[in-house]
Amino acid sequence: MAATIGLAASWLSQHYGAPVMLFALLLGMAFNFLHDDPRCAAGIELASRAMLRVGVALLGAKITFEQIAGLGVAPVVTVATAVATTIALGFACARLFGQSRAFGVLTGGAVGICGASAALAIAAVLPDREGRERDTILAVVTVTALSTTAMIVYPLIAAAAGLDPTQTGVFLGGTIHDVAQVVGAGYSVSGKTGDVATYVKLLRVALLLPVVFAMGLAVSVGRQRTAAARPGAPFPFFLVGFAALVALGSFGLLPRPAVQGADVVSRACLVGAVAALGMKTSFGALAKLGWRPVALIVAETAWIGALVLAATLLMR
Repeated sequence: MAATIGLAASWLSQHYGAPVMLFALLLGMAFNFLHDDPRCAAGIELASRAMLRVGVALLGAKITFEQIAGLGVAPVVTVATAVATTIALGFACARLFGQSRAFGVLTGGAVGICGASAALAIAAVLPDREGRERDTILAVVTVTALSTTAMIVYPLIAAAAGLDPTQTGVFLGGTIHDVAQVVGAGYSVSGKTGDVATYVKLLRVALLLPVVFAMGLAVSVGRQRTAAARPGAPFPFFLVGFAALVALGSFGLLPRPAVQGADVVSRACLVGAVAALGMKTSFGALAKLGWRPVALIVAETAWIGALVLAATLLMR
């Protein structure tokens, strides 16, 4: 079922130009009743967990140390600061919006790093709790919608601010949430802007490894310190795969067909995982959450946008 919904979402995305993750979520949520069917429940659980981890691990094939180093010091510092402060903002302000700290970290990471993929990766290492899948779905839906809006609006902001093609690429790559929207926005300006935006975005994706590893380690330590902790909390081994692929690609040990294949498989796994998460979530459950969680994500988006724009203007 997850694969079928993923294929349908991919077809709709290719023909109508909307984000495939959004289609996968909405179609999956329309089949929410299947999660209560024992014939489907085990497969849905497998897709939402195992496929998710495989998809995240394969993201590492697209990133090399050379790409990161080629950006120079200023963009690297800007991106690292933006990611760290956005996650910190989500953690610190979650209570103000009536949300849990875990939700703040989840949304801060999704906004700061790479949208839906980061939300799924972070959710995979956060503690099991009631409403975790619902929060993940809400984060993915909202971040995807904001990313699509930014793809249209941010190039106009860059033009109004008088940014040159390189600066525009840094701004777009450092602020828009999802990779596809970064590529779309960058190449809509110029080829050079698109190249710079893509590399900056991949730098943010590269930060997924240390961020998720740190979160997973913190959760593991926290579990062992609680009275109800399970000794030997699971280590996020999919991050080891992510790091190994980054290293292999950086040393030229991954042929181009392998990188392209890993990208295709990664995307397929993530779309299938999102479809499965959709089947585990109902529209009614999301509607009951109200405006506050959405407002938190909007605040995080505004923060990273303003911070990166200010840093880009200072690079002149």
